[in-house]
Amino acid sequence: MPDDADAAHTADDVAAANLAFYTAFEEGDMDAMRRLWAHTDRVICTHPGSPALRGWTAVERSWELLLGSAGRPNFILTDVEIDVVGDAAWVTLVENMVVTNGSGAGTAVNWFVRTAGTWHLVGHHGAPITRPVIG
Repeated sequence: MPDDADAAHTADDVAAANLAFYTAFEEGDMDAMRRLWAHTDRVICTHPGSPALRGWTAVERSWELLLGSAGRPNFILTDVEIDVVGDAAWVTLVENMVVTNGSGAGTAVNWFVRTAGTWHLVGHHGAPITRPVIG
């Protein structure tokens, strides 16, 4: 069983991969986005308000369209929680977005799988926050 230092190092690696995802989005860097995602038929991506896209071909095309468009948001990530179980990890967070004509917020879950020592995205689900949390 890994010790606490190993677990912290692993969580730090997942945090770095997660941050690289948002940096690639902000910068419109499709090459970086391609490096971050696993290129398999098992990946899934749900952009806010859109149906789920399955498989790398569909996911890649969606990012090509998004990153090629004007007005990409800048992100301020809050409430970031990272869970790691072996070679799988998920990150839950709030995406606070700032764009030229305003701002907004959404929740997201990003799933990662470690292959040959590298964390790759296998899933992203983003949803807008439209009302306060009940509870």
